[in-house]
Amino acid sequence: MPSAHINGIDVYYEVHGAGPRLLVFNGSGASIAAVGPMVDRLATQFEVLIHDQRCLGRTSVPAEQPTMAHYAADAAGLLDHVGWPSARVFGISFGGMVAQEFAVTWPERVERMALLCTSPGGEGGSSYPLHTIPSLPPAEQDAVRLRISDSRYTPEFLAAHPFDQRMVELAAAGRAVPRTAEQLRGEAMQLEARRQHDVWDRLHRIAAPTLVACGRYDGIAPPANSEAIASRIGGADLRGYEGGHMFIWQDRAAWPDVMEFLAR
Repeated sequence: MPSAHINGIDVYYEVHGAGPRLLVFNGSGASIAAVGPMVDRLATQFEVLIHDQRCLGRTSVPAEQPTMAHYAADAAGLLDHVGWPSARVFGISFGGMVAQEFAVTWPERVERMALLCTSPGGEGGSSYPLHTIPSLPPAEQDAVRLRISDSRYTPEFLAAHPFDQRMVELAAAGRAVPRTAEQLRGEAMQLEARRQHDVWDRLHRIAAPTLVACGRYDGIAPPANSEAIASRIGGADLRGYEGGHMFIWQDRAAWPDVMEFLAR
């Protein structure tokens, strides 16, 4: 279980697969352990470097509130640790926000990039304020999560789409796993950093070929936010898919498109 001391914290990371080097940024509240199928898919074509981002999983929870710049700097430090001058980049949801922060700060280290179901912040549009959900009554929390995950999700839709129903059940099971006070503190800190995300005025710094992909029914990172990102990155490839925030699993065309783009 490799760990590197970076920027004053211990960062847990893993390397999987073989092929072009790919740096992966994970989503809100998600550790490496939670995204095995995604890592396995990427590792069929790439040498995947993924880490538990600060505040999550087996990486340290710092004493002070981090910013998005801290998350990006952790990734830069990890690349230095493993000896990668540059890499292709895959960022999903919150990870897409960190990927943007990383790419505008160190554009020379990004060879190609895929940004999935994410937002630029600022005038370009922010993702749904997930930090507000825990303050809602439990029943309302579930209703909000369902609605923003995919705007089509009604009891009738889910009854007719067992794959989507299974994804909803898996997400609920993950939230039901007991957390320690320290884990809850870390998750809250990550959401606070997410709330402050804003790269809108810096996106023009990204020079690498970039795929911006979104789900047409995503209420967490609405398609308009992806359109905004693509408008600021020269030559960006914008693609919409049939699905919500988890379109990568809902639309069979999504994974092949993303893999092909990153492999070029």
